[in-house]
Amino acid sequence: MIPLSVIVITRNEARHIAACLQSVAWADELIVVDSQSEDDTVAIARTFTDTVYIEPWRGFSGQKNFACEKAHGAWILWIDADERVTTPLAAEIRAVLAADPACAGFEMPRKAFFLGRWIRHCGWYPGHVVRLFRRGAGRFDDRQVHEGLILQGGIGRLRGDLEHYTDDSLEHYMTKFNRYTTLAAQELSARGRRAGLGAILFRPLHAFIKMYLFKRGFRDGIEGLMLCLLSAHYVAAKYAKTWELGQKAPTV
Repeated sequence: MIPLSVIVITRNEARHIAACLQSVAWADELIVVDSQSEDDTVAIARTFTDTVYIEPWRGFSGQKNFACEKAHGAWILWIDADERVTTPLAAEIRAVLAADPACAGFEMPRKAFFLGRWIRHCGWYPGHVVRLFRRGAGRFDDRQVHEGLILQGGIGRLRGDLEHYTDDSLEHYMTKFNRYTTLAAQELSARGRRAGLGAILFRPLHAFIKMYLFKRGFRDGIEGLMLCLLSAHYVAAKYAKTWELGQKAPTV
């Protein structure tokens, strides 16, 4: 059996996909599930692997669960197109899998590159994320955004960094901003959550104070300040959109 399969979902990731797949070229199987990209993502991906599926968008979790179903490896590593597996992390993954671990998965620290700076505070680093898991032991939940992996079994911890090249410009951040806040609001609304003045006013303030002061975002310079401000803006937009959806909901 193939020891390790890597899964990546894509949509117009031509600028990232080559570096992403190059960082995991050592793996036994690379699986890319593309959501009908309009750029060269598919062509570039096919220079690294023949296992490229073009599928209609079924949501973040749906795409990743589809990719898991296509994997043959005993273990699965999932990464996003704007992420890179560092050389130390790659060596560590190979070593732990060779030892046939008893746990169901592993979490690893993720380091974000934001506006040209590595963010080491703001509550973002080390920001451990579960990305490596035994095939059949995990499945992605049904959240519309920031989906999680549900694992059956224990979780170990790796030390090597997973690098995340999240936003290299404010324009890129804002391009994602509207879509992600809409999805987050729809998810809250679907769960029966409503938002009022308190949530819209105080939750963003709490997010900023927590990230900038308690999580020492001030140590990340002007980039850290902007990240904390934008994150507070994200929270405000999410709850404002949740309020809007509540206003539109039919009354009984």
